[in-house]
Order: sequence, then C-alpha cells, then structure tokens
Amino acid sequence: MSKRDYYEVLGVGRESGGDEIKRAYRKLAMKYHPDRNPGDSEAEAKFKEAAEAYEVLGDEQKRKRYDQYGHAGVEGMGHAGRGFSSMEDIFQSFGDIFGGGGGSIFESFFGGGGGRAAANAGSSLKIGLELSFREAVFGATKTIDLRRHEICDTCHGSGAKPGTQPTTCHTCGGAGVVRQGRGFFVVQTTCPTCNGRGTIISDPCTSCHGEGLVAKKTQIKVPIPAGVEDGSRLRVSGEGEPSREGGPRGDLYVYISVKADDMFERHGDDVVCKVPVGYAQASLGVELEVPTLEGKAKLKIAPGTQPGEILRMRGLGVPNGYGRRGDQLVVVNVRVPKKPSGRYGELLRELAEIESSTIEEDNKGFFDRLKSLFE
Repeated sequence: MSKRDYYEVLGVGRESGGDEIKRAYRKLAMKYHPDRNPGDSEAEAKFKEAAEAYEVLGDEQKRKRYDQYGHAGVEGMGHAGRGFSSMEDIFQSFGDIFGGGGGSIFESFFGGGGGRAAANAGSSLKIGLELSFREAVFGATKTIDLRRHEICDTCHGSGAKPGTQPTTCHTCGGAGVVRQGRGFFVVQTTCPTCNGRGTIISDPCTSCHGEGLVAKKTQIKVPIPAGVEDGSRLRVSGEGEPSREGGPRGDLYVYISVKADDMFERHGDDVVCKVPVGYAQASLGVELEVPTLEGKAKLKIAPGTQPGEILRMRGLGVPNGYGRRGDQLVVVNVRVPKKPSGRYGELLRELAEIESSTIEEDNKGFFDRLKSLFE
C-alpha cells in the first residue's frame, strides 16, 4: 500500500511555513487523539500518520530531502517510513506540541503544566556549536563542555537530609497537581504547596539544599553527521537534565552554526567555487588544477569558455547521507589585467588591433538592430 503525501496528510500546501505546518498537525492531533477516540483503531492510525508527516515536514532538513526525493529521501530518518510504534513514541517526540507533557492531551491543553506524570523525564538542554565548513561537509566528533545537573550523591536525589524522608504533600496527596472543574473541562494546575513534586521536605539535604540535584561540569562527545547544514538542530538522546522522579534523562539539542569558507559556498548538496582563468586560456582552452573539498583535481577549460560560465564536477560536493554526493560547480572568473605592461601589454595591443575590425562589424550590426527598434 503506497504512503500518502505528507502535505496531503496535514492538509497544507508545499509553500506553507513552519508555523502553519505546526498548527495543522496540532489540529489533527486534537481531532484523532486517543483520549478523544478511545478504542478507535482508525483514529489511532490517523494520529500516527499525522505524527509521521509532521516529523518530516516540521524539520527543515528532512523536509528538503522529502521535497526532492519523496518518501524514499527520508526513509529511515527517525520514524519516517516505519512509522511510530506506539502513542508513547509520539508523546516523547513531540512533547512541545502536547504542552511538554505525556499521556492526556486535555491535561496539556486545558491544564497548567502536566504535573508529575509530565515531569517523569528530565528537562531538555540546548547548546550552540560552531563547525568549520569541512566538518559540516564530512562530519566529525566534537567534544562539548556542558554544565548540567546530576543526582545529588549525598541524598541520592530525594532532597532530604540523610536519615530522613520526604513526606507526602497534604494538598495534592502526592499527585503533584490539583484539579478544578467538573465534567469534560477540568483545569489542572501545579500544586502550589509542593510545586509539583508531590512531597514536602522538612529537613533538606545540605549538599543540594533540598533540590535533589547539584550542578556539575561534564564533557560529552557529539557525533556530527556528514552534510549537516547551518541552522540545523541535532538531538542527542539522554544527555539532558536528570529526572527527580527516577525517570529518564532529558535530551540535549545542539544548534549548529557553520563558519564561512574562504574558497567554497554551499548550495544544497552542491558547492560553488570561483576559479581565475586567463583571457588567453579561456579563449584557447586549458587544463587547470582547481581546488576541491578533498584537495586538487584537474579541470578542462574548453576553448571559447565565456566569463561567468559554470562548469560541473560531478560527485565532488556534499554527502547527502544516502551514499550520494552533490557536485562542485566551478564559476569561470576571466581575469582582466588592470595595467598590462611589458611584453604582456605589447601582445594585448597587437591583439586589440586584430580584433578591432571584427568588433566594428559586430557593433555595426548591433546598432542597426537598435535603430530598427525606434523606426
């Protein structure tokens, strides 16, 4: 069975911006959410289909590959192609869409922050990372200095002084949230007494001051995939903040910036460089050594090559992650000397005399055509 077009799934056009795509997915998620459609397998399938479409179209890099190659271009990237196996996968991937929480979409949209169930996983962290042009093209492993919280060694995360125990919050009964309202619309807010923890600490740990966490410096290695683009976001699972409730760590989001290169510019999977070529070389043809991302390579300049002409060197561009590479585009930059002197100047003057008759004929034809436009 063929997969539906992701734009069709979300009901948006190919020119739609990121905010419009996010709103469309949010609308479908509300419509087909399992809380609103209990036991409805068709709604569950649509819910998963919408999540898969948003995972691709909501990511600039994946969307670009999908626009270029269709479903085959994003096969194996995240859940694209194989789909989401469970509701939990979706809630974990798109916690920001569902208010940062977990199971119930109504708790997220009508509640006040998700409570303890939403706080099981630790918070995510964000960090910027600058790469050189070639690191972005070929990939690298970068060591990042990170300051984050760790579970307190003294109280083992309880926040209570050793030998004592936290007590259950009397306001929320340990739930971490309080609810108000009746029927379908129930407003849920974080418990004001325990601030969502569900417990009260009467005698706090002196090492973490009752937080259960202490700030520490650490180093982690981040693998950078080949072909990553400026402005991309990489997700490093399990390298965020720890959970106070014993849940998994949050994730680390690495925002990539790529330094400009003196020789090359990137255009998608292609790289562009300008190569200086002499007037005589462009006229008569020549074989030159030109720079590439991996060193030097030979390039034939055909006789009569014009200034600004673009020559393509196939397979010397940026790897796209699917065993293919873009091309290198060489822009011919014909050099015109500002003050030719010596023998070089003499030869140019002789050439100018030879060319003058041909240029006069060309100019006469041009002005005749121009005159006819006004007659």
